[in-house]
Amino acid sequence: MGKVRRPAVAGSFYEGNKKRLEEQISESFLHSLGPGSLPQLNKEGEGEIVGLVSPHAGFVYSGPVAAHNFYQLAKDGKKNLIIILGPNHRGAGKEVAIMTSGAWQTPLGEVRIDEKMAEKITEAEKLIEVDERAHQLEHSLEVQLPFLQYIFKEEFSFVPICMLDQSLETSIKVGEALGRVLAKENSLIIASSDFTHYEPQSAAERKDKEAIDSILKMDPEGLLKRVSRLNISMCGPGPVAAMLTAAKILGGKSAHLLKYATSGDVTDSYSQVVGYAALEVRR
Repeated sequence: MGKVRRPAVAGSFYEGNKKRLEEQISESFLHSLGPGSLPQLNKEGEGEIVGLVSPHAGFVYSGPVAAHNFYQLAKDGKKNLIIILGPNHRGAGKEVAIMTSGAWQTPLGEVRIDEKMAEKITEAEKLIEVDERAHQLEHSLEVQLPFLQYIFKEEFSFVPICMLDQSLETSIKVGEALGRVLAKENSLIIASSDFTHYEPQSAAERKDKEAIDSILKMDPEGLLKRVSRLNISMCGPGPVAAMLTAAKILGGKSAHLLKYATSGDVTDSYSQVVGYAALEVRR
């Protein structure tokens, strides 16, 4: 299988023990901010979901919001291939970095990288370069895997892409490349992003509503313009813009907000919050 990437944030962002992690994910689904029930994989699902926007904070804070995405995904049916796009928080590595071989490990097991698809993606867009350094300590992609393993077990492969360059031009090119390569695949693109960081609840809700409105309109250019104009401290607008671009090529017709909440809704402290949103794009 090749090199195995060890988890960077197990034991901090989420439980580091298999049993405790499964319990933590179950609690996210059952939480008052979560869907309220455990997901059931529908093997006869229609496969309408082509893209998700999913948060990436510690599961204690953003897990219940993220659970809405994976609850709907389980209802929608099995996906064989998941592309996970995330921001580069650490600043290490290439501007757009992909891993093309090996596997990623979490306490729930190992998920292999789809080598053939990863190679096709690098061939489709020269901006996407092979670079393991960008991924070694980055949490934004890693925290999506336990939820995927919870609903799909180990019966899927994935491709990780980490974006330091989140400009509109780069985001569109990445999205167009994914749209071309995934045309005939039973796949899903997850854009990992939190929204406003460390502002009062009222300010976070106001700003995040503007960003979410652009996503609901499936307008990647409008999203990045609003994030810049309103100084929204959303950490993954580029991955979201890339996902929206690809989703439209892949037949995505409409976006829906599944849940919005902030860290303040968990802690009851509203002076400095982080915003989290779960959104889906369907055919």
